[in-house]
Amino acid sequence: MKKINVPIEVPAVVGPSSQPADSDGAEMDFMNLPSGMTTFESPVVPEPDEVVGMETAIAFAENICRDMQQYRIGQPNRVYELSDLDSKNHQFMNQLLGDGEVSVQCGGDLNAQIQESVLAGLWRVHYLDENGHIVRDTMEIGVIPGLVGEMTFAGAQSNVEVDALQIPESVYNAPPLLVEIHDKLPQYSPGEEPHVINLSLLPHTEEDIEFLSSALGIGPNIILSRGYGNCRISSTATRYVWWVQYFNSQDTLILNTLEISAVPDVACASQEDIDDSAARLDEILSIYR
Repeated sequence: MKKINVPIEVPAVVGPSSQPADSDGAEMDFMNLPSGMTTFESPVVPEPDEVVGMETAIAFAENICRDMQQYRIGQPNRVYELSDLDSKNHQFMNQLLGDGEVSVQCGGDLNAQIQESVLAGLWRVHYLDENGHIVRDTMEIGVIPGLVGEMTFAGAQSNVEVDALQIPESVYNAPPLLVEIHDKLPQYSPGEEPHVINLSLLPHTEEDIEFLSSALGIGPNIILSRGYGNCRISSTATRYVWWVQYFNSQDTLILNTLEISAVPDVACASQEDIDDSAARLDEILSIYR
């Protein structure tokens, strides 16, 4: 039998262009999903023969490592002051920490910038003055820094007074959602399962969203999480109510929710994260022992 050497192209069976176009010329389109997952990269720190004058920072990091190994969720956050370190030791801590997945902008009276380090559960907190200058430089071990976990809703309204709201005629679907929030808030306590309202699955108009935003108010904190795709978490001026929005790699909103929780889990470190970070920090520091 004669051998055939002509290459045969096999068409794709799934995905774009895998199916014939409809008779009207329409083609199947696929939504762009989040991409670019963030993974751990060990920080680049000085070699042992390059750390002369950085002994204070190394001892400081060893103390943090021991505290991370002992830390358990539910305990108060461990806070460390960095403001008194000289430039050499300060630089070492900057190299050791790096930038992790979660960052927080605290506005209003809080006025601070927070960045999770590459070691999940270890946070850098810069307290700012009215001109944006750093007046206090700290690190914290914990699920989330105290400025977020304890101070976000200081002074916030405890609930939404739905009966007192003036509802425009163009707003149809927001009022039942506000009633749901009003009913659920008194039942919630920190540590319990969050209550989530998925706006992406519910009919609503721009006027509904604007009315919800106005009724709930705007809170002081905005959290950005870059673990997988991008997640923007905004506090409201109503206690324990957050906007949680997920965006794909094209910066298109793909999931829009309201969440009743102390702090949404997507922004928080877990006990497993902290234990893993303690082990990684111990490994990094081992070259200096």
